[in-house]
Amino acid sequence: MNYYFKNMPSPVGELRLVASDKGLAAIVWEKDDPKRVRPLPAREDKDHPILVETERQLRAYFDGELRQFSVPLDPVGTAFQKRVWRELLAIPFGETVTYGQLATRLGNPKLSRAVGAANARNPISIIAACHRVIGSTGGLTGYAGGLKAKACLLTLEGDRPEKPRKK
Repeated sequence: MNYYFKNMPSPVGELRLVASDKGLAAIVWEKDDPKRVRPLPAREDKDHPILVETERQLRAYFDGELRQFSVPLDPVGTAFQKRVWRELLAIPFGETVTYGQLATRLGNPKLSRAVGAANARNPISIIAACHRVIGSTGGLTGYAGGLKAKACLLTLEGDRPEKPRKK
């Protein structure tokens, strides 16, 4: 499989967008831990149609004009990780859920730690909105882009990190 990348500036720092010919494979944070998302051998292609469309949609999201992404996705992960990431895609814009609630949605409330681990390895953050997952007490917990970026994204979506909406 061939992978391509392009970098884009954003309000939460520079992002590296990585795509295959099938879809977006990763959004890598500027100071991301290389162990979090397996590096994909990619060559730069600023004109790759999936990367161009991903950047367009991300810009619209950051400008407050887009609430739901429609870019094709092709993340690399285990079957369980992909199930968790699909659930992240189902969390509505501006809403938050806890790790326990996400585990319950997956059919087993005892899976909250496994859900947390899969969430931490989410290669398509922002789009598969792991920033919408919060701790059981309603507080912000770890985020690959940093807690400041997580709070920024929640604020952009109209949620207050100190008063998350649980639905």
